[in-house]
Amino acid sequence: MNFGDVLTIVLPLLVLVGLLWALTAAFKPRDTGVSDAERYQRELAARSAAHQAAQVQEALALRARIEATTKPSQNTASQSEQAQQRRIPIQAQTGPSQAARPGEQPAVLPNGQLNPQLAFELQNLVRSGKKIEAIKVLRQATHTDLLTAKNYVDRL
Repeated sequence: MNFGDVLTIVLPLLVLVGLLWALTAAFKPRDTGVSDAERYQRELAARSAAHQAAQVQEALALRARIEATTKPSQNTASQSEQAQQRRIPIQAQTGPSQAARPGEQPAVLPNGQLNPQLAFELQNLVRSGKKIEAIKVLRQATHTDLLTAKNYVDRL
């Protein structure tokens, strides 16, 4: 047997084995599970839903904190305590000289609002173009810092 005879037997045999392998690979049952793309889309949707839920929880917590600070409490004891805590800084700002004047209202009322007469005077000064004078009057009346007074006058 020479090399040509071996090649004529082995070559068709190799082609037949390759053909059988290709047929078995082609007809092999496929995995009917989830593809990589579909799995990625599901993971992305789950992460997105979790992120959205976290943002909603943060927004609700922030809203509750804002409502708790802006709305008065239903508990009268805590209301009076909160009012007392608000009065202490206001009294420190207004000083004893304003409380000593018997005929005038203080610049800052006990509820934390600005005296209406002072607010009217400040509005008139701002409307007449005397913003700096309004800031000076507000600072003298309430003993606030420059930035707070400027921000208040800017909002008028």
